[in-house]
Amino acid sequence: MCDRKSFKFILSVIIAFTVLFLGGCGGDDDAGTNPDNPSVPVLTTVTVSAITQTTAQSGGTVTSDGGAAVTARGVCWSTNPTPTIADSTTTDGSGTGSFTSSITGLTAGTPYYVRAYATNMVGTAYGSAQSFTTTASSGTVTDIDGNVYQTVTIGTQTWMAENLKVTHYRNGDPIPNVTDGTTWAGLSNGACCDFINDPLNVATYGRLYNWYAVDDCRNIAPEGWHVPSDEELKQLEMYLGMSQAGADNLYWRGTDEGGKLKEVGTTHWMTPNSGATNESGFTALGAGYRGDNGGFLAAYGVATYFWSSTEGSSDYAWSRCLDYNRSDIRRQESSERSGFSVRCVRD
Repeated sequence: MCDRKSFKFILSVIIAFTVLFLGGCGGDDDAGTNPDNPSVPVLTTVTVSAITQTTAQSGGTVTSDGGAAVTARGVCWSTNPTPTIADSTTTDGSGTGSFTSSITGLTAGTPYYVRAYATNMVGTAYGSAQSFTTTASSGTVTDIDGNVYQTVTIGTQTWMAENLKVTHYRNGDPIPNVTDGTTWAGLSNGACCDFINDPLNVATYGRLYNWYAVDDCRNIAPEGWHVPSDEELKQLEMYLGMSQAGADNLYWRGTDEGGKLKEVGTTHWMTPNSGATNESGFTALGAGYRGDNGGFLAAYGVATYFWSSTEGSSDYAWSRCLDYNRSDIRRQESSERSGFSVRCVRD
């Protein structure tokens, strides 16, 4: 048996090792914090890159979770120097480590501030703010009525970033504004109208035109511009990622190309405005349309149609449709008596 002195010695050794063990590792987790007394996370913001007129890329690195699991992380941005999660945000996973964030829905030529954020049970912490300015729009174009339109370059094409509003052909002749549905349905010449015959809608959504106005030799587009052909619309779609085979197909085609054309949010589109990023800067709005029977179809925010200048089969011309509940693009032949929006492309 051990004597009393030996027992005391052994006991002191055990106590010493226990103290050393607890002091060295009792309470540290993999982020170097104490889970018994957690704090907000620690993180940094990645420098902004890939800046366009309407998009940019950033992100962050969560270096410490503060002793409690990070349940949400991403970036927030605003024109205010100290953006918070009450502003526009992304959600890019959870936990510690690095992440990349895609910022969308920006306005051309505008200064912004972005901060990475991370949230745990204690609260939300932010990285330092990074500033950037989106690239400027391509410029403006003015029609014969004096309406000024913002423009945007997408690939090798320059487009109006707003719907046409003009009420005169290029030579000054008026484009008749036809309000009566029965009269509209019987037309075989160019005409325009305001959606639901409300002129207050024109400033935001532009006007609707039948295809006869698009095809008129007096020209509906401003000098140096034209209504795009079906092939030019395919070129736009393929620049946004659609395959040639997809572009040549009928009806709903592609994947997210329609979302890249639609304005972000639900101000001018109904929920959910599927896939909308406006990555292109085209800023398509849910402008509604007029049927070939003269009736107005689709409430604001549901859908929008655009004419091409290319005629299809008899009394039909090629058009495109975007929808609030889809991110692809519909290509079809539409009755030339329909009232659709018009976007022009530079010659």
